[in-house]
Amino acid sequence: MKKLIVIFLTGLTIGINTNAQTIINKKQQHVDLSFGFGSSQGSIAAAHFYNFNLGKNNKFIIGTGVRFNAFYGTKINFLSAPAKLASDNAKIDTLLAPKPAMYAFNALINLGYNISPKMQAGFNIDLLGLSFGPKGNPTFITKGTSIATQAKPTAFNVLLVGNNDRGTLNSEFYLRYKMSKKFAVKAAYQYLFTELTTTTKVQTLPEQNDRFRNKASLLSIGIGYHF
Repeated sequence: MKKLIVIFLTGLTIGINTNAQTIINKKQQHVDLSFGFGSSQGSIAAAHFYNFNLGKNNKFIIGTGVRFNAFYGTKINFLSAPAKLASDNAKIDTLLAPKPAMYAFNALINLGYNISPKMQAGFNIDLLGLSFGPKGNPTFITKGTSIATQAKPTAFNVLLVGNNDRGTLNSEFYLRYKMSKKFAVKAAYQYLFTELTTTTKVQTLPEQNDRFRNKASLLSIGIGYHF
């Protein structure tokens, strides 16, 4: 996933630098409501985007916005989150959450390309924000031993790339089709990080840890309204 993001961003940046000799001061605002579906888990996302068209032909888009993410699931495994643990399977322990639910407000960045006046392709990703949600009673599992514990969503979200990320962060590759001047539909591949923090550092080996992450790959559909 990280390689796909790097390739996409590199290609889009080259295109913007090549074609954005003239910045067209054309602003666009729209709101999205999206639903993500995966194995025993799903998401609801509502976002407001503020975009600028770039280039002589208004082909390229760069923008920012805010997004509300809601995640829910059944019997979801959250794995050790810190990068030095997550990068080595021998160091990973599991937090099994029976019915996790968490919510996040994040700032995002959006990059896109207008394939035609009606069709747009792009990528967006959450950068920074806050999470909240109910405290749950997951089971900590290590080396065949199960221990009941308590956990809640990690409060602070920040994009630091890959396993260095913290909290709940959403990203998507999307195709958007404008059915009319105001309304559009969207199909997307959504990659959603969610994270729980236990009330105590339940993992003790190879080091103490209280953060556990789930990486959800979801197919998403949505509808948008353009101002």
